[in-house]
Amino acid sequence: QVQLVESGGGLVQAGDSLRLSCAASGRIFSNYVMGWFRQAPGKEREFVAAIGWSGRNTYYADSVKGRFTISRDNAKNTVYLQMNSLKPEDTAVYYCAFSYGYIPPPDPIEYRYWGQGTQVTVSS
Repeated sequence: QVQLVESGGGLVQAGDSLRLSCAASGRIFSNYVMGWFRQAPGKEREFVAAIGWSGRNTYYADSVKGRFTISRDNAKNTVYLQMNSLKPEDTAVYYCAFSYGYIPPPDPIEYRYWGQGTQVTVSS
């Protein structure tokens, strides 16, 4: 079993920055990839970013490219999401997700473990 704990959410103004963290703990057997997803009220959960095991392969939703950066520290089993130039439409609950493997899966259903989520609110 793997536990994921997100932190770093909050209330900010448009144009501000936030850094989310997600720490994985528990029985981690092998290499794994991590992803960030978000869900706004009344909307479906959507992909934000993902990172492969080595950290060299990163993937982003078009809506956040150039503004968000995903990174990881394997020694700490932690993944980060640096969010710059935040917009009101970035307001959502942000979830991190864990999947064994080297390359992030395209389908969120393939992520095995999920965090509880952290709220990000961006005011205009």
